[in-house]
Amino acid sequence: MNWAFDITLKSRAVLKTIIETYTLEELNKIPEGFNNNIIWNIAHTIAVQQSLIYKLSGLPPIISEDMITTFKKGTKPERDLTQAEVDEIKGLLFSTVEKTKEDFDNEVFQSFHEYTVTTKNTLTNVMEAIEFNNFHEGIHLGYILALKRAL
Repeated sequence: MNWAFDITLKSRAVLKTIIETYTLEELNKIPEGFNNNIIWNIAHTIAVQQSLIYKLSGLPPIISEDMITTFKKGTKPERDLTQAEVDEIKGLLFSTVEKTKEDFDNEVFQSFHEYTVTTKNTLTNVMEAIEFNNFHEGIHLGYILALKRAL
């Protein structure tokens, strides 16, 4: 399972570099033909990771319910984020994964509510959720790369 967490951390390192490379205006910009922006996609990966792993395990997420509600599946940017909010998102990139790994290693995840994702795969345990999360984050990294080209 360390391998799966390593993938997540490496993906998050790429997202951190993107946050550090682009201006606040660029992170918030929704290019023509798109319905969201770079920072929404980054925050979305954090919110979905928490939902897939913690909420489906019946545990409280590490992040606020407000953040999950703002960036969950089916949402879109409603306003530009502030620099303070971007900084908070940047800080959550690694802390959420590190805490999840710690909780996994400590066998905190004891139950799981099955959930069928958009690919029609059904997640039946936390290990599958962790593995699917990497696939999901890869999709959004690809979307972010398209957004970068459209800026």
